[in-house]
Amino acid sequence: MHDNAFKHIDLVIFDLDGTLYEDTDHFDHYAKRLSEELPEQNRANFFQDYDDMKKGNHAVSIGKAYDVVRDWVVETDPFTGQVSRVTDWEGGLVPTAQWKAVYPGAVSFDFDTLIAIGDGWWLPNAAARHYGVSDPQPAYHETKEYMATDQFELTVIEGLRTGLQALGQKKQVVLLTNSTPDDVERLLSMLDLTDVFTDVVTSAGKPQHTKAQFKTIMERYDASAERTLSIGDNYLNEIIPAGAIGMKAIYIDLEEGAVQYGDRKIRSISELIQEMHDTH
Repeated sequence: MHDNAFKHIDLVIFDLDGTLYEDTDHFDHYAKRLSEELPEQNRANFFQDYDDMKKGNHAVSIGKAYDVVRDWVVETDPFTGQVSRVTDWEGGLVPTAQWKAVYPGAVSFDFDTLIAIGDGWWLPNAAARHYGVSDPQPAYHETKEYMATDQFELTVIEGLRTGLQALGQKKQVVLLTNSTPDDVERLLSMLDLTDVFTDVVTSAGKPQHTKAQFKTIMERYDASAERTLSIGDNYLNEIIPAGAIGMKAIYIDLEEGAVQYGDRKIRSISELIQEMHDTH
């Protein structure tokens, strides 16, 4: 039994994608779009690997990283950046001496040659890079455009609007997202979440600028780190940076993976709605 997540909190910073909605059809659309850039003979294997990733039956999974240059799957300590284990694409162990020669110290992610698999967007991305797609950005942008059409539908989480409104009467509630202003306006409208946040910060530049964004928001609302809570589905974007500066964090793990991040892990934001109403 958990204490109320918001009991000792003054400021709550929410992510948007994967946090305030849980649909995943856009990931599959992204995968389909990426597959169109692959040679015909690679597409079946691409989709098989992507399906295995979603089921947790692949070396690549959320919480790991993918070395595009060497085709390695890399496990790191998220706080120190130190590599702890490396496998090949099929899951076979790479000898320690071999990978230590490549990663002698802490690694950083450039999301081009070394990709952190932070959420569902990165699974098809890694698979596509493995099978030969050199630039996944056109497919990503096309997918975002698809999400702006009438073909794309989102499931409204029952009770979330009233829960956020109740929380907002007692706490500062801020939305911090990488999405652009027009995307955010449209998504919040689709989700019936317009006008429920104290502030909305778009094009946030997470994860590179997450800690700076957190600090700016805390200064704006005169909130201490220990009384500020980050809630999101991307461990690298919303959870690790929060912990690094003394904030609280709740990790939304849609796939219910084995890895634990933050102070608490939940399957859905809906698990917090009653606590939003009950907190003081």
